[in-house]
Amino acid sequence: MVTSSAKKPAKTTKPKKKATSRTKKAGSKKTNALPDTSGKQLVIVESPAKARTVGQILGRKYVVTASQGHVRDLPKGKMGVDLEQDFEPSYVTMRDKRSLLTSLKKAGDQAKDIYLATDPDREGEAISWHLQTAAGWDQKTVPPKRVVFHEITKQAVEEAFQHPREIDMKLVNAQQARRILDRLVGYQLSPLLWRRVQRGLSAGRVQSVCLRMVVDREAEIKAFIPIESWTIDAELQKNTDTDPKPHIFPAALHSIKGSKTRISIGTEDEASTFRDDLTDADYTVSDIRKRNVRQRPAAPFTTSTMQQEAGRKLRFSAQRTMVVAQQLYEGLSVGTEGSVGLITYMRTDSVQVADSAVDEAREYVITKYGKEYLPDKPRQFKTKSKSAQEAHEAIRPTSIKRDPESLKSVLNNDQYRLYNLIWSRMLASQMADAKTEATTIDIDAKSKKSTSIYNFRATGSVLIFPGFRTLYLESQDDNDDDDNQKTLPKLDIADVLKCVSLNPNQHFTQPPPRFTEATLIKAMEEKGIGRPSTYAPTIGTILDRNYVEREQTRLFPTILGTTVADLLKEYFIDIMDPDFTARMEEELDEVSTGDREWVPMLHEFYGPFEQALDTAQEKMPRIRLEEETDEVCETCESPMVIKTGRFGRFMACTGFPDCRNTKPILKKTGCYCPKCSGDIVERKGKGRGRPFFGCSQYPNCDFITNHRPLLTPCPECKGLMVESKKDEASCINCSWKEPILNEEDELTPVAS
Repeated sequence: MVTSSAKKPAKTTKPKKKATSRTKKAGSKKTNALPDTSGKQLVIVESPAKARTVGQILGRKYVVTASQGHVRDLPKGKMGVDLEQDFEPSYVTMRDKRSLLTSLKKAGDQAKDIYLATDPDREGEAISWHLQTAAGWDQKTVPPKRVVFHEITKQAVEEAFQHPREIDMKLVNAQQARRILDRLVGYQLSPLLWRRVQRGLSAGRVQSVCLRMVVDREAEIKAFIPIESWTIDAELQKNTDTDPKPHIFPAALHSIKGSKTRISIGTEDEASTFRDDLTDADYTVSDIRKRNVRQRPAAPFTTSTMQQEAGRKLRFSAQRTMVVAQQLYEGLSVGTEGSVGLITYMRTDSVQVADSAVDEAREYVITKYGKEYLPDKPRQFKTKSKSAQEAHEAIRPTSIKRDPESLKSVLNNDQYRLYNLIWSRMLASQMADAKTEATTIDIDAKSKKSTSIYNFRATGSVLIFPGFRTLYLESQDDNDDDDNQKTLPKLDIADVLKCVSLNPNQHFTQPPPRFTEATLIKAMEEKGIGRPSTYAPTIGTILDRNYVEREQTRLFPTILGTTVADLLKEYFIDIMDPDFTARMEEELDEVSTGDREWVPMLHEFYGPFEQALDTAQEKMPRIRLEEETDEVCETCESPMVIKTGRFGRFMACTGFPDCRNTKPILKKTGCYCPKCSGDIVERKGKGRGRPFFGCSQYPNCDFITNHRPLLTPCPECKGLMVESKKDEASCINCSWKEPILNEEDELTPVAS
């Protein structure tokens, strides 16, 4: 346990042991004596890192220590909720926190005052309440004081300690209700799945709905029937353009002149008819329309938007984003300043920003970029989420003056990249709009084979003033419009154009894209499923349980995940209904504001749930999850099948239990090992680690790489090429590097 106070603890003479997973878990069982708190103020936070930062701010009169999260919870191995006594929970002190609680209680009893400074959300409030109750401090004449701050800076911490309050039982009850709801669902649905599908499965109030969203999206994709369409696309240039490299621009057939209805071409024969009629047509500019477009910057980050943008820009998983954000929030050593929190609290759904932070950002914009980059008035953003806690702030730097470059030497790579994203987003939110001139050109194409005059249309844009885009531009998802548009040459009405090429192009409507973590979090937020603190752990759970697999950045449901989701959808309609889950979240919000009592809310939920559970116990069928293969067991020559276990899918012999032969499923990449010419296969470590690639002949061959192999060999030495960056390929043998072109890039005609 890490503590912070002015007095340094006595040095121990015991030799340090190398930390292992076993010793880390057992470490909190040791009784670590706290510094003497007699006559001092005891402050308890969650984590050692936060304790160091807060302790440095408060100084000698305070002893700051960490509870290391919750000290008590519902028991493991049983439900711990009395259904007959209004869902009375039976909390127990966690086994690995007993000695820690003893030390904290002793220190608290000696201290002049006790301050509970856990995080400023419902879970933080519940941690403080559990700690107060478990230590018996709720019986003291003067109970502990609760202090709340949203950033760990000297000003924020000192102000919080000047305005302490009591524990807010409305927030505690909302967290209790959530915990009990999750226990009621998980501890009764999970054993049902063990009996009907296989052991080790889990179900949850939020995770199962999240799984359903992924499964339903996959079903949409499989059921999707593409619809064919055609376009007639021309490449044009000014007839008077004599430049060796003339400015060629694209235009598309839009309509018959005089008609507002766009031409719809459904077949190749129709497209050929239009192309034939347009052969050798005369092209003339008939109209030019220009308009100025202003683009506003995005609001500072919420938890959801930070996870989405870190997924798009940095390729971070939601879990990785939150781990790094926690480090930035709790405090890092920054030169002469010592340990300081670099960002505000990272679990929030509000986009509001303190006036002082806005003023600081505006001053920085003027100094760094000039007055023209500053809007006339400070920008105010309105939170879209109905349930947003407006007392919270958006995620922002605690001081905009700490620019990313000044911190690069003290941050690791992940910390620097995420801080840079948060800092840039906040500063850009207080910068001037970007200004673009959008141009639409209508072109008459007069057929020489008929009396028809066709209308072609070309569009383009020119950035007039970059504004906030100088610093930051929000990334887009698959279905969002591309921000990049082609530029157009300077044209006037009646200009004669030359047709360089005229091509009919076939198109098909596309199915909805598979979710990434970023787009799944966005969908969860839009539907009101979960809250800022639950997005990352929810997605992590469905990945850990092998309900969903991640390929590149896309989420695919496994057969196990699809089976579980389909069973739960059939027998637990409410639990699997996104709208029902969203209403439950709204009711929990009402509990947190005191507008609803939590026990009646639980009764309303549990009655219908218990009936559905009884029906499922009686009627849910037993499912045998096995996939047939062409493989034959090397040991007994019985057929091999694919099964799903705790660590994913594997092949097993159907002769079990007489034959216990199993082997992993190797996912081939189509590339061959540069050492032994064996197949290079994709492998995964335990947990949610990134996939890596190795030789299928392991352990006889030890070739391994963390980068995805590419089918095209190196043009320089014929060696193996790998995807070294998002858009760059490199050879593992020589220094050859080249950009990776996607299919669209390869098919885009380039003017020469």
